[in-house]
Amino acid sequence: MKPSILKGTRDFGASQLRKRAFIFNTIRSVFEKYGYGPLETPSMEHLNTLTGKYGEEGDALLFKVLNNGDYLKKANAEALEARDSNKLVSSISKRGLRYDLTVPFARYVVMNHHALKFPFKRYQIQAVWRADRPQKGRYNEFYQCDVDVIGSKSLVYEAELVQIYDEVFTKLNLNTCTKINNRKVLYGIAERSGIEDQFMQMTIALDKLDKIGEEKVAQEMRERGIHEEAITSIFKGINITNINELPSYFEQAKTGMLGFEELQRVFKLLEHAELSQEVAFDISLARGLSYYTGCIFEVVSKDVSMGSIGGGGRYDDLTSVFGLKDMSGVGISFGAERIYDVMMSLDNFPSAIDNSIDVFIVSFDQRAIDHSFGLVTQLRKEGISCDMYPEAVKMKKQMKYAGDRKIPTVIIVGDNEIDSGNYVIKNMESGEQQTKNLQALIEYFKS
Repeated sequence: MKPSILKGTRDFGASQLRKRAFIFNTIRSVFEKYGYGPLETPSMEHLNTLTGKYGEEGDALLFKVLNNGDYLKKANAEALEARDSNKLVSSISKRGLRYDLTVPFARYVVMNHHALKFPFKRYQIQAVWRADRPQKGRYNEFYQCDVDVIGSKSLVYEAELVQIYDEVFTKLNLNTCTKINNRKVLYGIAERSGIEDQFMQMTIALDKLDKIGEEKVAQEMRERGIHEEAITSIFKGINITNINELPSYFEQAKTGMLGFEELQRVFKLLEHAELSQEVAFDISLARGLSYYTGCIFEVVSKDVSMGSIGGGGRYDDLTSVFGLKDMSGVGISFGAERIYDVMMSLDNFPSAIDNSIDVFIVSFDQRAIDHSFGLVTQLRKEGISCDMYPEAVKMKKQMKYAGDRKIPTVIIVGDNEIDSGNYVIKNMESGEQQTKNLQALIEYFKS
């Protein structure tokens, strides 16, 4: 059988992993700078921990894990006979792969709240899984880099998270726009349109606006039972581009006005920040996850069409589903896979990132190989990353191997070098050669 990997997953070799590590380390350094500490949670959670937190479409994308052993032994016979997968799943699966990092974080906070100091700031860089249809920029297995603060309703944190987006993407040399909206503003549109009870149906449809366009979103709203007059009103609302027009629009919508005031406060705070990236109000931004209650964010690349490369928002009531009330939080996520794809398409990684080691040793013969082994050992003891070719093959082959691995410097070892204690070193880019003894070699590479 020809080996293959699952659709929606990827292998990563050394070069790709170094590039991904560059992204993760850049993001992690900014998280730490802003006072967030690391956290990891299990890949699997109880299925009832995950379900009901992401809306109907999110729940449908959960990867369920079959119970151990004979999972059909306790299966719901009636559901199995009727081929009703929704009823069957609870009897054959009690676990699921995490869909995001926010819900496991909320579960962790509830389980450990007596030991935590609030506001509690954490970051998490781990894989998540979604049973989505794989396509460009969309995978079944991918990494998220999340940063959240919980235990405060202060809008200072919304402004801080925008700063984090700004700093990370500037360090990654990406040109982005961070879009900001507020779920209360969207609820205000539902109020104005007389469909408060269909708010979630409206936002689920609106979340697809940039993917399928107004006409198809309007059609989905019809299919979800939203009447034509309300749809006209909704599109009138989401076509507002100037945030200052909201007060008059929300004259009779108290929740919508509250959302405007929160947005106004965040933009006021950001006047004190020296941002390098664009930040823009976007009233059509919906974010489909049902747990968002306040400000919401989405980041897009301005140079590459890739969908969102970051997103997040305020959630006031997520911990209450686990029994802990009045614990508001806000957080954002970086989509590592899409960021990687954008940076690859722009050739944005540092040129030296593939330099796996500092120096490579090539040997003329067996005597030189024995000597090179001792030399490479001494260099490694000094903290210098180095390697050697294990056989006395032709010099051309050894040099090509070093070149293919993008190693910047080569040491050549033969009888003259062994007898004199002076080694020829060659710069692989310029071709320049120098001769140095062991101590000079160590100082050269350390500097």
